[in-house]
Amino acid sequence: MHRSISRPRPGRWTSCSTCWSLREPQSETKGTPVSHDSTDEASEAAHHPRPQFRRQEWLDLCGTWQFAFDDSDEGTERRWFDDPRFDATIHVPYPPESKLSEVHDPSFHPVLWYAREVEAPQLRADQRLLLHFGAVDYHATVWVNGEHVGEHLGGHTPFTFDITEALSSERERQLVVVRAEDQPRDASQPRGKQTTSEEPRGIWYDRTSGIWQSVWLETVPMLHMTGLRWTTDIENDLIHLDVTLNQAPATKRTVTVRLSVDGVLHTEQSATTSCRTTRVSIGIDSLRNGHKTIMWSPDAPNLVDAEVVLEADGGLLEDRAQSYLGLRSVGFRDGLFLLNGHPYYLRMVLEQGFWPESHLTAPSLDALRREVELIKRLGFNGVRIHQKIEDPRFLYWCDRLGLVVWSEFPAAFEYSPTAVSRTVHEWVEAVERDLSHPSIVAWVPLNESWGVPKIATSKQQQAFATAMYHLTKALDPTRLVISNDGWEHTISDIWSVHDYTPSGASIRGRYHTREAVHRTLYEAGPGRRKVMLLDDERAGQPVMITEFGGLSYAHELDGKWAGYATVDSSDELRDGVKELIDAITDSPEISGFCYTQLTDTQQERNGLLTEDREPKLPMDVLRAIISRPSRAIPAEDVDAYRRANRRAQDEKED
Repeated sequence: MHRSISRPRPGRWTSCSTCWSLREPQSETKGTPVSHDSTDEASEAAHHPRPQFRRQEWLDLCGTWQFAFDDSDEGTERRWFDDPRFDATIHVPYPPESKLSEVHDPSFHPVLWYAREVEAPQLRADQRLLLHFGAVDYHATVWVNGEHVGEHLGGHTPFTFDITEALSSERERQLVVVRAEDQPRDASQPRGKQTTSEEPRGIWYDRTSGIWQSVWLETVPMLHMTGLRWTTDIENDLIHLDVTLNQAPATKRTVTVRLSVDGVLHTEQSATTSCRTTRVSIGIDSLRNGHKTIMWSPDAPNLVDAEVVLEADGGLLEDRAQSYLGLRSVGFRDGLFLLNGHPYYLRMVLEQGFWPESHLTAPSLDALRREVELIKRLGFNGVRIHQKIEDPRFLYWCDRLGLVVWSEFPAAFEYSPTAVSRTVHEWVEAVERDLSHPSIVAWVPLNESWGVPKIATSKQQQAFATAMYHLTKALDPTRLVISNDGWEHTISDIWSVHDYTPSGASIRGRYHTREAVHRTLYEAGPGRRKVMLLDDERAGQPVMITEFGGLSYAHELDGKWAGYATVDSSDELRDGVKELIDAITDSPEISGFCYTQLTDTQQERNGLLTEDREPKLPMDVLRAIISRPSRAIPAEDVDAYRRANRRAQDEKED
């Protein structure tokens, strides 16, 4: 008999059985705009696994699943997908290596099996049922009622299968089975900071295998939308929405877009199409009615709510989705990063996105919001997500609360044709998933020459880095791209440097004059690595120090990895962080920084916060250091800096 599926404990990722909407979409007619309260919109988006593409009819499948390890890899041959009789259970979406999964086994298990019986909705003849996975590491194979419905290769990006034809009218509950293969020592597999050894070591952490982001079902019409892509053309005052359907319609359809600000409908635009992908363009002026600014920035994270409707002849509603967007532009000029056409100094922190009890999966939805809130309270205006494709709901809170994001791909550990193919395939999926988020301002396909270890001398590996830059630009020309963050750049829109000197004097010597910066970039850089591989002269790109610091308490190491530099007291930690950030912000040649790192992570004890997200120094002290005005942008508002710190002090007293 199949193991029963119990209800998960409160306060964690849970399976919601009440999300199925009973509305009849066929009754909707053209020209009937729906009013949404902005608070309800925010709550709905924060809980949906795909905040920028939401329908009403969906069912969360997070919760308790049957589970088994398959160390001898016999499950497929023995047809476990037909009749799984697994002895164990697992709490999805926590990986089995983690405590909250209730398996908590971090040892090598390359093949994992999951099973769950699901009460699917009654479908009309014109409806389909989609099964969505946020991410499964690494090779997922899925069956429904014993029928193979699809496979996906890539551990960090979403995939969807139409399971309608596999549903059985003879079953009261439909059986979903997933096989996940994650070879722990396959160096060609993009894995980021997941260790290939038995135990975490150095800068490498416990693995995150199998299902580690949300699983959900969604009811859709026969002809339905599969993708929404928002881009803004600020120079020409235009918003573009590209709507993709599951297939080209047999007859013409109408796509209607309705944009609202603060719950008030401002504009509506329609386009007729017989193609699979259709562009709808809307003038930005139509949103300005009475609003002094609608532009998005960390200081004013204005968002525009959107409703997208697909209609057949006669105004009959076929499909509807809720979304949102932010209006902003990014660029560079004269060595400065530009946000909305103005110089903007980036104060970022390195975010591993790792929790002690749940690993790469956040322990709860609230934890994602709190992470963003903590980063902002510390005085940072940006985050560099490190070696991870984050949960879309984290990006939602960056959009909603105001935090710029550098999105970085998890690296493979070798250079080979297989590694190249896997990296390109999954990077394309990652960019396509996230390119509508206004918070993302930069893409980072490679970091510190991971996966391209001979890039300094290999023309082939240099060509790969350059190709990744141009591929990313081809997918999304609206953002900046860094070919190889840290050093050994081929071509980049930002020349980023990783410099772990513990000395402010060293920072001043390397970056405080144009001549010193030139030597640092083109001669022997930090760690004796050359920052720029090619001899192209600077063409206005900003220079940023995108990893530095990494200070740890010596008494907390206890045999753990020693890190980059140690201090003996909270006073030394405060003085060390201040010395480095003062040296960087005093430089007129550096236009931004990223401190290593936000939290302690397993044996890496160099966070500003503990792994339980508790600050190692008073928040107001850290905020005053981090938000210090920079010499690179003389016009930075010192009064605003003082107001921000005063506001932080008021929050602390409240």
